[in-house]
Amino acid sequence: MAKTITIKQVRSTIGCKEDQVRTVAALGLRKINHTREIADNEGVRGMIFKVKHLVEIVEE
Repeated sequence: MAKTITIKQVRSTIGCKEDQVRTVAALGLRKINHTREIADNEGVRGMIFKVKHLVEIVEE
């Protein structure tokens, strides 16, 4: 099974640039405190880096 990563949205996308709003939506996050488990790869890591002020990686 592929390695996964759990991310959580901790801040709102209100007032953010449109590309950041779309990146959060592409990660599958909808609202604050929503968590999502997704595959850990370079593309996802790049998306997380782009919106690092809005999300956090949840340690299990």
